[in-house]
Amino acid sequence: MIPARFKSLRRRFNRVFAAAPLALVLALAGCGDGSAPPPTPTPSATATGTAATFDVTPCLNQTIPGTGLTVAQAVVPDMIKLNLNAPSGFPNGRTLTDPVIDITLAVIFLNLSKNPPGTLAALPLNPPANDLPFKTTFPYLADPQGSPPRADTTGTSFNFRTDPESAYVRVDRMGMPAVATALIGAPMKNAYNDASPADDATGKFVPEITAHLTGLATALNLDFYGAGLSPCAVAK
Repeated sequence: MIPARFKSLRRRFNRVFAAAPLALVLALAGCGDGSAPPPTPTPSATATGTAATFDVTPCLNQTIPGTGLTVAQAVVPDMIKLNLNAPSGFPNGRTLTDPVIDITLAVIFLNLSKNPPGTLAALPLNPPANDLPFKTTFPYLADPQGSPPRADTTGTSFNFRTDPESAYVRVDRMGMPAVATALIGAPMKNAYNDASPADDATGKFVPEITAHLTGLATALNLDFYGAGLSPCAVAK
């Protein structure tokens, strides 16, 4: 059974993201039936009421444990970053089994000093494993589904394309999942996806990202408190 506080948060997620792509709605709805729920924080007086707006600066300035990066540095520029001196695993690189959406949502919404990046991923709503086991050698991905299966599953006779970079067109950006989807508004999505990390580094999309994160925090912060979680945004 899903505790009532998580049911309420899930319903709130669904309302706030009613216009979002289905995949994101399902990911956000995944706050569920943890067998050992996190302790309920005591909200400060400024975290009560329904008319407050929220400051997301603490969210952007907090450091993601184990990465040496602040949230702002992880999100802008939007690209996968890898620190060879830190443990591997999203957001420091990405492995096939990393629950990247759950981690991203925790990182942008929660106080990481109280709720670690794996808080949402630890809720037992995701499948316990891939439907087919991953390989231990290249290409590492599981065997394809279907009948009959492909004859070559060893990864030794793939015909990789050698087209130059100019032959490809980027249609989406998913270096830091959910940024292009949740933190960029519809009127700017094409411009964002057409832009490059070099454009991000100039701060071109920082106002857009901050505005959308502020709107989401304003809509959801009290629901995070109600679910026993500690949001990072603070009431103005």
